[in-house]
Amino acid sequence: MHKSPFLLLDIDGVLVPFPAVDGSTATTHTRHRVRTDGVAQPFWVWLNPTHGALITDAINTGLVRPVWCTSWRFDARRIIAPLLGVPDFDHIELPKLPITISHPDGYLWKRNHVADWLSGAPAVWIDDDFTPLDHQWAADRSAFGNPTLLIQPDPRAGIQPEHIMTALEWAISLDATKEAA
Repeated sequence: MHKSPFLLLDIDGVLVPFPAVDGSTATTHTRHRVRTDGVAQPFWVWLNPTHGALITDAINTGLVRPVWCTSWRFDARRIIAPLLGVPDFDHIELPKLPITISHPDGYLWKRNHVADWLSGAPAVWIDDDFTPLDHQWAADRSAFGNPTLLIQPDPRAGIQPEHIMTALEWAISLDATKEAA
């Protein structure tokens, strides 16, 4: 029996969608005032209350092992998880780098840290900010026996049920492939 793949979850642009061009936010989301460790002043985030059940249901299948993969770091566990009502789960301790853009080397700044953290473990990573170089990395990783799926929601819409279904179907396909081998 092998271990289930990791489900890496970002927050900004995934669970907290960016406002529309006109500044409006999704009517499906509820506004919450939060204070993080890295920001002195409280600020607003918008979360869809149905996402908690969506994520919890995915976890309860046993097909994936959830991990926060976000610049929110521990604040994902401390703030976002309770607001969504999801169980506490681990986070990748990403460094606090002095970067001003998401793709300083042409790919998502988190990628090398995620690769080190994952080692050879299979993973489905949901983030809104991948580049073609990230997709190539995932394809290369998969080709070398480390199955990797990237799911990229529209950052203004955020995660949708079909993204979670895609992740779970992919995890099932890994099980089927392992059983056939």
